[in-house]
This record gives sequence, structure tokens and C-alpha cells, in this order.
Amino acid sequence: MKFVKSAVLALGLLLVAHGTVSAQPAETAATAAPAVTARSATLFDFRPIGAGLVIIGAAMGIGGLTKSAVESMARQPETAANIQTAMIISAALIEGVTFFALIIILLQTA
Repeated sequence: MKFVKSAVLALGLLLVAHGTVSAQPAETAATAAPAVTARSATLFDFRPIGAGLVIIGAAMGIGGLTKSAVESMARQPETAANIQTAMIISAALIEGVTFFALIIILLQTA
């Protein structure tokens, strides 16, 4: 529950900080720099939030996987080698999907 409260607080601070930065008066077309692109004209970019959610999801997935594997190894020590192998393979697959998602999110064009 503490994690959820911290995440909501961080998101709220991010949105408040963004609101104060973007509260500047808008420039007219005559005074605007000619190098203004469609990307810089957008109000907010959600890619960093998406990347953060991917990282948090991967961390929670690998953490839950490790917790369950350690508990099952404690209950059945004779199968510890098989459980550890399966855990490492599963963690590697989770990390692979995480890197793939981060590449898609961070290289996405507007």
C-alpha cells in the first residue's frame, strides 16, 4: 500500500510540475521560432510514464517470481535445482519482453 501511495504522489508531483512549466504565455505565429516541430508543440509526452510503468511491471513480475521460487525451494529442497533453472529462464523472458517494450516506447515517433 505504501508503494501505491508513493506512486500516486510522484505522479501528482509530476503533473503539477508540468503544469507550472507549461503555464507560460503562448507565442504568436509571428514571434515563434521557425524550427517549432509538431513534436515540440504537443502538450505532454506520455512515453516516460509508459517506460516507468514497464519497469515497475517487470520489477513486480520478477520479484513475485523470485518470492514464489524461494518459497517452493524452502518447502521442497530436493527440487531446488529444477525450480532455480525455471526461475532464471522465466526472469530472462520477463527482462526480454521489458527491453522490447522499452525500445518500442522510447523509439516511437510522434
